[in-house]
Amino acid sequence: MNFRGILFFPVTPFDTAGAVDTELLAQHVANGLAHEAGGVFPACGTGEFHALSVAEHAAVVRTTVETVRGAVPVVAGSGGPLGHAIDVAKQAADAGADGLLVMPPYLVGAPQQGLIAYIEAVAAASDLPVIVYHRANAQFTAASMRRLAENPKIVGFKDGAGDIGAAQLIVRAVAAAGRDDFAFFNGLLTAELTQAAYRAIGIPLYSSSTFAMAPDVANAYYRAYVDGDEDRRLRLLDGFYAPLVALRDETPGFGVSLVKTGLRVSGVPVGSVRPPLVDPTPEQQSRLAAILEAGRALV
Repeated sequence: MNFRGILFFPVTPFDTAGAVDTELLAQHVANGLAHEAGGVFPACGTGEFHALSVAEHAAVVRTTVETVRGAVPVVAGSGGPLGHAIDVAKQAADAGADGLLVMPPYLVGAPQQGLIAYIEAVAAASDLPVIVYHRANAQFTAASMRRLAENPKIVGFKDGAGDIGAAQLIVRAVAAAGRDDFAFFNGLLTAELTQAAYRAIGIPLYSSSTFAMAPDVANAYYRAYVDGDEDRRLRLLDGFYAPLVALRDETPGFGVSLVKTGLRVSGVPVGSVRPPLVDPTPEQQSRLAAILEAGRALV
């Protein structure tokens, strides 16, 4: 898989009855493509993977694949209980996805040997290449990632832990395994805030939840980042991303909730988040609207 451009993690829209709204999802994905997304990651964290049934996951991935039509890679979420992870991996392959982003197993802690076995089991469930999501209860050592890199089906690493030193060692370990085709991603929440540091250790790609609600702002930051326009990048960082992160950190789960709210503020009726996530209060929504307005003014 070759990613060129900002990575798009769409939300999963729900209609007034709480069902997945595939028609609105198709419009949402098409809008991301129109703003030059370099890859689409449906039914992942921003898409509320944790709240989707296997059937809903399949519908989300299938709708995304049909909308993208091969323009960019489509990487579907997997993870959670092993049986569930395998089922959604198989269905994503049947739907025509190009790869899988494997999130942590459900709840349990495990030694490195067990984490490796979990990734290998999901990878073996289909022909799709796999990106490892390093976060929460699935944090891999450099030695473990070097071992996984020996499997040609493991093609990427997304860091959601934020330990720059550990991430640097993993980048070097994968290189020592002879892999020059590995994709490394900064997967921290609102990754724009930390991406300058990640680029310095050899991780040039990042996921952008902001792109889902404000692609114009996200693209302005990305262009400044790629072009080395530090003045413009820092203006966007100070005027938009820093206050957005401050609001995000007020309530657990706002990494997703704010994105859906931002879309609703912009007139896209994507519905609320599913439990256990919660929507912002009216006061928080007003502040988000002001932050979005400030970001667009900077653009």
